[in-house]
Amino acid sequence: MLRNRTFFSLAEMNEAIWEKLGDLNGRTMRHLGASRRELFERLDRPALRALPPNRFEMTEWKNCGVNIDYHIEFDHNYYSVQHQLQGEHVEARATANTVEILYKSRRIASHVRLRGRGRYSTLPEHMPASHRAHAEWTPSRLISWAEKTGPATGRVVAEILRTRPHPEQGYRSCLGIIRLAARHGPSRVEVACARAERLRAPSYKTVANILAAGFDELPFEEPAETATTLPAHDNIRGAGYYQQEED
Repeated sequence: MLRNRTFFSLAEMNEAIWEKLGDLNGRTMRHLGASRRELFERLDRPALRALPPNRFEMTEWKNCGVNIDYHIEFDHNYYSVQHQLQGEHVEARATANTVEILYKSRRIASHVRLRGRGRYSTLPEHMPASHRAHAEWTPSRLISWAEKTGPATGRVVAEILRTRPHPEQGYRSCLGIIRLAARHGPSRVEVACARAERLRAPSYKTVANILAAGFDELPFEEPAETATTLPAHDNIRGAGYYQQEED
């Protein structure tokens, strides 16, 4: 009997229980007239099914709101849904490798789970037509186009992309400058970009404001030259005064 034994570890106790388990399962139960093993073989084993081919995956669930950019946030990263669902509430179901998004209990999107923070997974079919056109652009393509307009325009576009946490976040501003060139002409946009650089404000808004106000047609104000010589005056002794004469 185990009740009179003293155990000094859980492993020791489990080993002793295992030794007695066979006897317990083979013992006939008076009220049923059969042992636990006999009942298992007769009732349970025929009803058992094979284990599933894939291991059970732990999942995380989260209620999410669809942002204005048709993405949800899960674990500090962002996943797209159909743009028509802006403002709706959905559920995110995440495993180690995937993020599934459900709307009214129906799966509407599936993404590879992202690692890190602040990353985006955007499926083209989720975009409205206007955003789908943006996806055709890349940073190198935008900069290449801008440099055809002029070096200042190329530098402004490159700076817009550089200062964003993710270059895609600057695409709208860069494409806005493209539209400004179509409206005002490449030469005016180049001058406006050069003036924006001088103001140390290389952005779409600055370039657009310069063009709207016509400041690109004004001449640049050159900084005044700093005087390098002292004016003549009786109280100014000059450098020669401090030179000692040789004996």
